[in-house]
Amino acid sequence: MKSKNARWLAAPYIIWMIGFIVIPLFVILCYGFVNSRGYFTFANVLAIGRREHLKALGLSIFLAAISTLICFLLAYPLGLILRARNVGAGSFITFIFILPMWMNFLLRTLAWQTLLERKGVINAVLTALHLPNQHLINTPAAIVFGMVYNYLPFMILPVYNALVKIDDNTINAARDLGANFWQTLLRVILPLSVPGIVSGITMVFVPALTTFVVSDLLGGGKILLIGNVIEQEFMRTSDWNLGSGLSLVLMVFVILSMLLVNHFDEQSTGVSGRRTMF
Repeated sequence: MKSKNARWLAAPYIIWMIGFIVIPLFVILCYGFVNSRGYFTFANVLAIGRREHLKALGLSIFLAAISTLICFLLAYPLGLILRARNVGAGSFITFIFILPMWMNFLLRTLAWQTLLERKGVINAVLTALHLPNQHLINTPAAIVFGMVYNYLPFMILPVYNALVKIDDNTINAARDLGANFWQTLLRVILPLSVPGIVSGITMVFVPALTTFVVSDLLGGGKILLIGNVIEQEFMRTSDWNLGSGLSLVLMVFVILSMLLVNHFDEQSTGVSGRRTMF
């Protein structure tokens, strides 16, 4: 009787999943494989082979990878510092990193637009220091800045949670056996924190790959990522068929990236299990 009641508790989630995941995906599939006359076609999916679409997809993958790498390089040392100082999940320092996530995504991106524009805060500081102004806005670097700022908390939290769960006795055992700081970091701490790293990479790379708001505001509409191309097909040209076809291709790339990351996660987990046996 209890098991039947427990199944009914999942009904709201099932309804939500059908309404906001299954049905929209079904609509995208229907539009993606038919033309404007309603006939079945692969033309919308194969349109990714066009030069402009391949360029947008390649640039999206490159900038998403760069942003993810920068987020990792910033988040991992920070996680080590927070762990060493025994900073709890409910501490004020952790709250500071979570606080920007409470603000509207659009407002955070507009703030970076104010910082990076020609007469913005950064160039004003450079002028005050008698340094040459920098052309930052409407460049790929500006898009990377926006991605890193917006998605950095999604890397910090899982990495920090993974590092906190590492038993101090394991680290002390490595040091007692003669391992120095770098050996302990590379052979013990890093392998044991792989699940958090994988989760952080997934949570940063996927939205960075599919974004169009950051590139639209900080790129000034001059730098088109695949997300911008899809957004234009839906909102400006009203070509839902082509937009859906490109969305399906992008979805495949997202799934492949997640499978690739999970594959390395499984390999690293197996290796870490052998390396940490003293």
